[in-house]
Amino acid sequence: MAIFSSKKNTKTKKEKTEPKVVSGVPAHFDDAHRILLQPRITEKASEKSRNENVYVFEVSAKATKREIAQAVEAVYKVKPIKVATITIPHKKVIVRGIRGIRGGGKKAYVYIKKGEKIEIV
Repeated sequence: MAIFSSKKNTKTKKEKTEPKVVSGVPAHFDDAHRILLQPRITEKASEKSRNENVYVFEVSAKATKREIAQAVEAVYKVKPIKVATITIPHKKVIVRGIRGIRGGGKKAYVYIKKGEKIEIV
């Protein structure tokens, strides 16, 4: 059995295809729930939404700002002006003498125009 064969690999790589775009939003954003996990409802977030038109969401750790903006536009029909993301670190905890890690994640601050609103129930 030879280590190096004289035959070349004739298999061709599959070319990547662009995702289908419907009304400016790619088709894989139909399931925007994979990007926007849930709204983050805290005192700080509710104060910011009242005064500055900023809404806070917990998002997927691998989501980009562009993906988050497109997902918000697809779900809430509001075009964001700006998206700021913050990575929440994991934290070491001890509960009843057992060491563990409390999960981190990622949150996104979504800025929208004055006069527009997102209904979070």
